[in-house]
Amino acid sequence: MAQVINTNSLSLITQNNINKNQSALSTSIERLSSGLRINSAKDDAAGQAIANRFTSNIKGLTQAARNANDGISLAQTTEGALSEINNNLQRVRELTVQATTGTNSDSDLSSIQDEIKSRLSEIDRVSGQTQFNGVNVLAKNDTLSIQVGANDGQTINIDLQQIDSHTLGLDGFSVKNNDAVKTSAAVNTLGGGAGFCCCRLRNNQFDCYHWSR
Repeated sequence: MAQVINTNSLSLITQNNINKNQSALSTSIERLSSGLRINSAKDDAAGQAIANRFTSNIKGLTQAARNANDGISLAQTTEGALSEINNNLQRVRELTVQATTGTNSDSDLSSIQDEIKSRLSEIDRVSGQTQFNGVNVLAKNDTLSIQVGANDGQTINIDLQQIDSHTLGLDGFSVKNNDAVKTSAAVNTLGGGAGFCCCRLRNNQFDCYHWSR
């Protein structure tokens, strides 16, 4: 008995072409809506891998720029605190010079000593309370590593130093003990050895410079 297979080859070909056109139309609409030539690996597997690598680098560099700006802000915060400490220290030096003249009475010397004590306490307060994002910038010696690149090892270190009446050599300072030399040494310490390295982002490059008075 003969077998007859009923099929419509023209219909199958037409349906296949419609499916292909529909798939191509969907791809075109996806590209138009996203504005991207590659939306998935099936569009261009090698191109997708390259694009993913570029995207990863861009995101890393963007975050590195944020880190650099945070480092700049920390340096500026520390510089402001050092400036305030320097102002108080200069006043202590001025008072010390005033106290060395022989025309001062005991009451005058006592008043001068009281202000000096207040100034030194203010130096310690600024040192202990100056913070950036919870980090004490002058309360202890420390080194902060700032990630300024998208890859390992692309860092810049910021050295923080403890600056207070103790590290400045002004513990137990008294005008009655002729401690003018101490204040001169302390001012020199703050202006030289205890300088601070400030940084800024310029032309996509993180530059640091030494700040001192």
